[in-house]
Amino acid sequence: MKTNLKYICVLIFNLLFVNAWTQTKEQEQYYFDAYAQIEAMLSGKKALNFKEAVFLTEQAFHGDEFDVSVYNQEISILSELVKILFDPNLIPYSGKDKNIVLTHAMLFKIFTSTIPLQIDSNHFYVHHPYVYDFDDPFGQRDWSNMFVSKLLATGKGNCHSLPYLYKILADELEIPCYLAFAPNHIYIKLFSEQTGWYNTELTNASFPVDAWIMASGYISIDAIRNGLYMDTLNTRQAIANCLLDLAHGYQHKFGRGNPEFVIKCCNTVLEYHPVNVNAMLTKAEAQKHYIDMLMKKHGTKNPEDLFIDTVIAEMYLDMEQTYVRLHQLGYRRMPEKMYLEWIGLIKNEPDKYVNKNIEITPKK
Repeated sequence: MKTNLKYICVLIFNLLFVNAWTQTKEQEQYYFDAYAQIEAMLSGKKALNFKEAVFLTEQAFHGDEFDVSVYNQEISILSELVKILFDPNLIPYSGKDKNIVLTHAMLFKIFTSTIPLQIDSNHFYVHHPYVYDFDDPFGQRDWSNMFVSKLLATGKGNCHSLPYLYKILADELEIPCYLAFAPNHIYIKLFSEQTGWYNTELTNASFPVDAWIMASGYISIDAIRNGLYMDTLNTRQAIANCLLDLAHGYQHKFGRGNPEFVIKCCNTVLEYHPVNVNAMLTKAEAQKHYIDMLMKKHGTKNPEDLFIDTVIAEMYLDMEQTYVRLHQLGYRRMPEKMYLEWIGLIKNEPDKYVNKNIEITPKK
Protein backbone atom coordinates (compact mmCIF):
# COMPACT_ATOMS: atom_id res chain seq x y z
CA MET A 1 0.00 0.00 0.00
CA LYS A 2 2.79 2.40 0.95
CA THR A 3 4.63 1.51 -2.27
CA ASN A 4 1.55 2.23 -4.36
CA LEU A 5 0.98 5.54 -2.56
CA LYS A 6 4.60 6.55 -3.14
CA TYR A 7 4.27 5.63 -6.82
CA ILE A 8 1.08 7.69 -7.16
CA CYS A 9 2.72 10.73 -5.49
CA VAL A 10 5.71 10.51 -7.83
CA LEU A 11 3.39 10.18 -10.82
CA ILE A 12 1.35 13.21 -9.77
CA PHE A 13 4.52 15.26 -9.21
CA ASN A 14 5.85 14.29 -12.63
CA LEU A 15 2.56 15.15 -14.31
CA LEU A 16 2.44 18.55 -12.62
CA PHE A 17 6.09 19.23 -13.51
CA VAL A 18 5.61 18.25 -17.15
CA ASN A 19 2.44 20.34 -17.39
CA ALA A 20 4.16 23.41 -15.90
CA TRP A 21 7.17 22.90 -18.18
CA THR A 22 4.88 22.61 -21.23
CA GLN A 23 2.98 25.78 -20.28
CA THR A 24 6.24 27.69 -19.83
CA LYS A 25 7.48 26.56 -23.24
CA GLU A 26 4.19 27.60 -24.84
CA GLN A 27 4.36 31.01 -23.14
CA GLU A 28 7.97 31.44 -24.24
CA GLN A 29 6.98 30.65 -27.80
CA TYR A 30 4.85 33.80 -27.87
CA TYR A 31 8.03 35.77 -27.19
CA PHE A 32 10.06 33.92 -29.81
CA ASP A 33 7.31 34.44 -32.40
CA ALA A 34 6.97 38.16 -31.54
CA TYR A 35 10.73 38.60 -31.84
CA ALA A 36 10.73 36.90 -35.27
CA GLN A 37 7.95 39.14 -36.59
CA ILE A 38 9.50 42.37 -35.30
CA GLU A 39 12.93 41.36 -36.60
CA ALA A 40 11.33 40.69 -39.99
CA MET A 41 10.09 44.30 -40.02
CA LEU A 42 13.52 45.61 -39.12
CA SER A 43 15.34 43.54 -41.73
CA GLY A 44 12.91 44.51 -44.49
CA LYS A 45 11.19 41.14 -44.85
CA LYS A 46 7.84 42.71 -43.97
CA ALA A 47 6.47 46.25 -43.84
CA LEU A 48 7.32 48.51 -40.91
CA ASN A 49 4.32 48.87 -38.62
CA PHE A 50 4.80 50.42 -35.19
CA LYS A 51 1.28 49.59 -34.00
CA GLU A 52 1.71 45.92 -34.88
CA ALA A 53 5.10 45.79 -33.14
CA VAL A 54 3.65 47.31 -29.97
CA PHE A 55 0.75 44.88 -29.82
CA LEU A 56 3.03 41.92 -30.57
CA THR A 57 4.94 42.66 -27.36
CA GLU A 58 1.72 42.98 -25.37
CA GLN A 59 0.24 39.81 -26.85
CA ALA A 60 3.41 37.91 -25.95
CA PHE A 61 2.90 38.91 -22.31
CA HIS A 62 -0.84 38.10 -22.14
CA GLY A 63 -0.89 35.08 -24.45
CA ASP A 64 -4.28 33.76 -25.59
CA GLU A 65 -6.09 36.26 -23.35
CA PHE A 66 -5.04 39.14 -25.60
CA ASP A 67 -7.50 39.98 -28.38
CA VAL A 68 -5.68 42.40 -30.67
CA SER A 69 -8.83 43.04 -32.73
CA VAL A 70 -10.42 44.83 -29.76
CA TYR A 71 -7.57 47.32 -29.56
CA ASN A 72 -7.27 47.73 -33.31
CA GLN A 73 -10.95 48.67 -33.34
CA GLU A 74 -10.35 51.19 -30.56
CA ILE A 75 -7.47 52.72 -32.55
CA SER A 76 -9.72 52.99 -35.61
CA ILE A 77 -12.43 54.74 -33.59
CA LEU A 78 -9.96 57.26 -32.16
CA SER A 79 -8.40 58.04 -35.54
CA GLU A 80 -11.88 58.51 -37.05
CA LEU A 81 -12.76 60.78 -34.13
CA VAL A 82 -9.82 63.03 -35.01
CA LYS A 83 -11.02 63.21 -38.63
CA ILE A 84 -14.66 63.84 -37.72
CA LEU A 85 -13.83 66.59 -35.21
CA PHE A 86 -11.15 68.20 -37.39
CA ASP A 87 -11.55 71.97 -37.18
CA PRO A 88 -9.62 74.19 -39.64
CA ASN A 89 -9.95 77.08 -37.15
CA LEU A 90 -8.88 75.13 -34.08
CA ILE A 91 -5.61 77.08 -33.76
CA PRO A 92 -4.13 80.17 -35.43
CA TYR A 93 -1.70 78.70 -37.95
CA SER A 94 -1.04 79.59 -41.60
CA GLY A 95 2.06 77.58 -42.62
CA LYS A 96 2.11 75.35 -45.69
CA ASP A 97 1.99 72.35 -43.37
CA LYS A 98 -1.24 73.64 -41.78
CA ASN A 99 -3.13 70.38 -42.27
CA ILE A 100 -0.44 68.39 -40.44
CA VAL A 101 -0.19 70.89 -37.57
CA LEU A 102 -3.97 71.11 -37.20
CA THR A 103 -4.26 67.32 -37.16
CA HIS A 104 -1.66 67.18 -34.37
CA ALA A 105 -3.59 69.88 -32.50
CA MET A 106 -6.79 67.86 -32.81
CA LEU A 107 -4.99 64.71 -31.71
CA PHE A 108 -3.60 66.57 -28.69
CA LYS A 109 -7.13 67.70 -27.85
CA ILE A 110 -8.36 64.10 -28.00
CA PHE A 111 -5.67 63.17 -25.48
CA THR A 112 -6.18 66.06 -23.09
CA SER A 113 -9.78 67.29 -23.24
CA THR A 114 -13.30 66.16 -22.39
CA ILE A 115 -15.24 66.02 -25.66
CA PRO A 116 -19.05 65.59 -25.68
CA LEU A 117 -20.53 64.00 -28.80
CA GLN A 118 -24.16 63.83 -29.87
CA ILE A 119 -24.48 60.51 -31.70
CA ASP A 120 -28.20 60.89 -32.50
CA SER A 121 -31.34 62.19 -30.78
CA ASN A 122 -31.23 59.37 -28.24
CA HIS A 123 -27.51 58.75 -27.75
CA PHE A 124 -24.90 61.00 -26.21
CA TYR A 125 -21.20 60.07 -25.83
CA VAL A 126 -18.44 61.75 -23.83
CA HIS A 127 -14.79 61.14 -24.67
CA HIS A 128 -12.64 61.62 -21.57
CA PRO A 129 -8.99 62.72 -21.59
CA TYR A 130 -6.19 60.29 -20.79
CA VAL A 131 -4.52 60.87 -17.44
CA TYR A 132 -1.17 59.99 -15.92
CA ASP A 133 -1.23 56.96 -13.65
CA PHE A 134 1.09 57.51 -10.69
CA ASP A 135 0.48 53.96 -9.44
CA ASP A 136 3.40 51.76 -10.55
CA PRO A 137 4.51 54.15 -13.35
CA PHE A 138 7.49 51.95 -14.30
CA GLY A 139 5.59 48.65 -14.34
CA GLN A 140 7.67 47.22 -11.52
CA ARG A 141 4.77 45.37 -9.90
CA ASP A 142 2.88 44.63 -13.10
CA TRP A 143 4.58 45.07 -16.46
CA SER A 144 1.21 45.38 -18.23
CA ASN A 145 0.86 48.84 -16.62
CA MET A 146 3.21 49.98 -19.41
CA PHE A 147 0.87 48.77 -22.17
CA VAL A 148 -1.14 50.74 -24.71
CA SER A 149 -3.91 48.16 -24.24
CA LYS A 150 -4.06 49.05 -20.53
CA LEU A 151 -4.26 52.76 -21.43
CA LEU A 152 -7.11 52.12 -23.88
CA ALA A 153 -8.98 49.97 -21.36
CA THR A 154 -8.64 52.30 -18.34
CA GLY A 155 -7.88 55.78 -19.68
CA LYS A 156 -4.77 55.84 -17.48
CA GLY A 157 -1.22 55.64 -18.79
CA ASN A 158 2.38 56.68 -18.28
CA CYS A 159 5.35 58.05 -20.19
CA HIS A 160 5.54 54.77 -22.10
CA SER A 161 1.96 54.05 -23.16
CA LEU A 162 0.87 57.67 -23.75
CA PRO A 163 3.52 58.58 -26.37
CA TYR A 164 3.20 55.10 -27.90
CA LEU A 165 -0.54 55.58 -28.42
CA TYR A 166 0.03 59.09 -29.78
CA LYS A 167 2.51 57.78 -32.35
CA ILE A 168 0.21 54.90 -33.30
CA LEU A 169 -2.61 57.35 -34.00
CA ALA A 170 -0.31 59.75 -35.86
CA ASP A 171 0.79 56.85 -38.06
CA GLU A 172 -2.85 55.93 -38.68
CA LEU A 173 -3.53 59.55 -39.67
CA GLU A 174 -0.38 59.56 -41.85
CA ILE A 175 1.25 62.55 -40.18
CA PRO A 176 4.91 62.61 -39.03
CA CYS A 177 5.58 61.92 -35.37
CA TYR A 178 8.79 61.06 -33.52
CA LEU A 179 9.52 59.46 -30.18
CA ALA A 180 12.41 60.87 -28.13
CA PHE A 181 14.14 59.79 -24.91
CA ALA A 182 14.88 61.53 -21.64
CA PRO A 183 16.08 59.66 -18.52
CA ASN A 184 13.43 57.03 -17.64
CA HIS A 185 11.11 58.83 -20.04
CA ILE A 186 9.68 58.90 -23.57
CA TYR A 187 8.06 61.97 -25.11
CA ILE A 188 6.98 63.29 -28.52
CA LYS A 189 8.95 65.61 -30.81
CA LEU A 190 7.17 67.30 -33.72
CA PHE A 191 8.11 69.81 -36.40
CA SER A 192 6.18 72.69 -37.89
CA GLU A 193 7.23 75.12 -40.60
CA GLN A 194 6.60 78.21 -38.47
CA THR A 195 7.97 77.09 -35.11
CA GLY A 196 10.57 74.42 -35.96
CA TRP A 197 10.99 71.47 -33.59
CA TYR A 198 8.82 71.43 -30.48
CA ASN A 199 8.13 69.00 -27.64
CA THR A 200 4.75 67.48 -26.81
CA GLU A 201 4.47 66.11 -23.28
CA LEU A 202 1.42 63.93 -22.67
CA THR A 203 2.01 63.13 -19.00
CA ASN A 204 1.06 66.70 -18.09
CA ALA A 205 -0.59 67.92 -21.33
CA SER A 206 1.95 70.59 -22.22
CA PHE A 207 4.52 71.79 -24.74
CA PRO A 208 7.68 72.14 -22.67
CA VAL A 209 10.90 73.79 -23.77
CA ASP A 210 14.11 71.79 -23.92
CA ALA A 211 15.16 73.45 -20.66
CA TRP A 212 12.46 71.48 -18.83
CA ILE A 213 13.87 68.20 -20.12
CA MET A 214 17.38 69.22 -19.11
CA ALA A 215 16.12 70.42 -15.71
CA SER A 216 15.98 66.83 -14.55
CA GLY A 217 19.67 67.24 -13.81
CA TYR A 218 20.49 63.86 -15.32
CA ILE A 219 21.15 64.93 -18.90
CA SER A 220 24.71 65.97 -19.61
CA ILE A 221 25.88 67.85 -22.68
CA ASP A 222 27.73 64.69 -23.71
CA ALA A 223 24.51 62.67 -23.51
CA ILE A 224 22.78 65.12 -25.85
CA ARG A 225 25.75 65.40 -28.20
CA ASN A 226 26.03 61.62 -28.43
CA GLY A 227 22.33 61.13 -29.13
CA LEU A 228 21.34 59.34 -25.90
CA TYR A 229 18.61 61.86 -25.15
CA MET A 230 16.45 64.51 -26.86
CA ASP A 231 17.03 63.09 -30.36
CA THR A 232 14.29 61.76 -32.63
CA LEU A 233 13.81 58.06 -33.33
CA ASN A 234 12.96 57.13 -36.89
CA THR A 235 10.27 54.49 -37.50
CA ARG A 236 12.72 51.59 -37.67
CA GLN A 237 14.36 52.68 -34.41
CA ALA A 238 10.97 53.07 -32.71
CA ILE A 239 10.04 49.54 -33.79
CA ALA A 240 13.43 48.24 -32.65
CA ASN A 241 12.71 49.75 -29.24
CA CYS A 242 9.68 47.45 -29.04
CA LEU A 243 12.15 44.56 -28.77
CA LEU A 244 13.37 46.18 -25.56
CA ASP A 245 9.77 46.10 -24.29
CA LEU A 246 9.66 42.45 -25.31
CA ALA A 247 12.83 41.78 -23.32
CA HIS A 248 11.45 43.45 -20.20
CA GLY A 249 8.19 41.55 -20.54
CA TYR A 250 10.17 38.30 -20.79
CA GLN A 251 12.06 39.12 -17.58
CA HIS A 252 8.84 39.90 -15.72
CA LYS A 253 7.27 36.68 -16.98
CA PHE A 254 10.13 34.23 -16.55
CA GLY A 255 12.63 35.91 -14.25
CA ARG A 256 16.25 36.79 -14.97
CA GLY A 257 17.84 33.37 -14.59
CA ASN A 258 18.46 32.96 -18.33
CA PRO A 259 19.58 36.18 -20.03
CA GLU A 260 20.00 34.74 -23.54
CA PHE A 261 16.71 36.03 -25.00
CA VAL A 262 17.06 39.44 -23.34
CA ILE A 263 20.60 39.89 -24.67
CA LYS A 264 19.44 38.82 -28.14
CA CYS A 265 16.67 41.45 -28.11
CA CYS A 266 19.03 44.18 -26.89
CA ASN A 267 21.67 43.33 -29.49
CA THR A 268 19.08 43.63 -32.25
CA VAL A 269 17.89 46.99 -30.89
CA LEU A 270 21.49 48.23 -30.89
CA GLU A 271 21.99 47.02 -34.45
CA TYR A 272 19.42 49.57 -35.62
CA HIS A 273 19.89 52.17 -32.88
CA PRO A 274 23.49 51.94 -31.59
CA VAL A 275 23.02 54.59 -28.89
CA ASN A 276 19.77 53.27 -27.44
CA VAL A 277 20.68 53.91 -23.82
CA ASN A 278 17.96 51.66 -22.42
CA ALA A 279 19.02 48.70 -24.57
CA MET A 280 22.64 49.07 -23.46
CA LEU A 281 21.62 49.32 -19.83
CA THR A 282 19.15 46.41 -19.96
CA LYS A 283 21.73 44.18 -21.64
CA ALA A 284 24.48 45.02 -19.13
CA GLU A 285 22.18 44.54 -16.14
CA ALA A 286 20.96 41.18 -17.46
CA GLN A 287 24.56 40.05 -17.82
CA LYS A 288 25.50 41.36 -14.36
CA HIS A 289 22.58 39.60 -12.68
CA TYR A 290 23.46 36.30 -14.36
CA ILE A 291 27.14 36.54 -13.41
CA ASP A 292 26.26 37.49 -9.82
CA MET A 293 23.93 34.49 -9.68
CA LEU A 294 26.72 32.16 -10.88
CA MET A 295 29.20 33.62 -8.38
CA LYS A 296 26.76 32.99 -5.54
CA LYS A 297 26.14 29.45 -6.81
CA HIS A 298 29.88 28.70 -6.90
CA GLY A 299 30.54 30.41 -3.57
CA THR A 300 32.94 33.03 -4.91
CA LYS A 301 33.18 36.81 -4.89
CA ASN A 302 35.72 36.88 -7.71
CA PRO A 303 34.14 36.75 -11.20
CA GLU A 304 37.45 35.59 -12.67
CA ASP A 305 36.87 32.24 -10.96
CA LEU A 306 34.14 31.67 -13.56
CA PHE A 307 36.37 32.43 -16.55
CA ILE A 308 37.17 28.77 -17.08
CA ASP A 309 33.99 29.02 -19.14
CA THR A 310 34.95 31.21 -22.12
CA VAL A 311 31.29 32.18 -22.71
CA ILE A 312 31.09 33.67 -19.21
CA ALA A 313 34.45 35.39 -19.66
CA GLU A 314 33.24 37.00 -22.90
CA MET A 315 29.95 38.01 -21.26
CA TYR A 316 31.79 39.68 -18.38
CA LEU A 317 34.05 41.59 -20.77
CA ASP A 318 31.07 42.68 -22.87
CA MET A 319 29.25 43.84 -19.73
CA GLU A 320 32.24 45.89 -18.56
CA GLN A 321 32.67 47.48 -21.98
CA THR A 322 28.97 48.41 -22.09
CA TYR A 323 29.09 50.12 -18.69
CA VAL A 324 32.23 52.02 -19.74
CA ARG A 325 30.58 53.10 -23.00
CA LEU A 326 27.44 54.25 -21.18
CA HIS A 327 29.56 56.43 -18.90
CA GLN A 328 31.56 57.82 -21.84
CA LEU A 329 28.35 58.67 -23.71
CA GLY A 330 27.11 60.66 -20.72
CA TYR A 331 24.59 58.31 -19.07
CA ARG A 332 23.69 58.95 -15.43
CA ARG A 333 21.12 56.90 -13.50
CA MET A 334 18.04 58.88 -12.43
CA PRO A 335 16.27 57.77 -9.19
CA GLU A 336 12.49 57.23 -9.38
CA LYS A 337 11.85 59.91 -6.74
CA MET A 338 13.75 62.48 -8.79
CA TYR A 339 11.82 61.48 -11.90
CA LEU A 340 8.43 62.07 -10.25
CA GLU A 341 9.61 65.45 -8.93
CA TRP A 342 10.83 66.36 -12.42
CA ILE A 343 7.45 65.45 -13.96
CA GLY A 344 5.81 67.91 -11.56
CA LEU A 345 8.14 70.79 -12.42
CA ILE A 346 6.12 72.00 -15.37
CA LYS A 347 2.93 72.21 -13.31
CA ASN A 348 4.66 74.09 -10.51
CA GLU A 349 6.59 76.47 -12.78
CA PRO A 350 4.67 76.71 -16.10
CA ASP A 351 5.94 80.20 -16.92
CA LYS A 352 9.49 78.89 -16.80
CA TYR A 353 9.08 75.69 -18.77
CA VAL A 354 6.14 76.03 -21.20
CA ASN A 355 7.14 77.05 -24.72
CA LYS A 356 5.44 80.41 -25.24
CA ASN A 357 6.57 80.59 -28.88
CA ILE A 358 4.25 77.76 -29.86
CA GLU A 359 0.72 78.88 -30.54
CA ILE A 360 -0.64 75.43 -31.17
CA THR A 361 -2.61 74.78 -28.00
CA PRO A 362 -6.15 73.99 -29.15
CA LYS A 363 -9.10 75.87 -27.76
CA LYS A 364 -10.93 74.00 -24.99
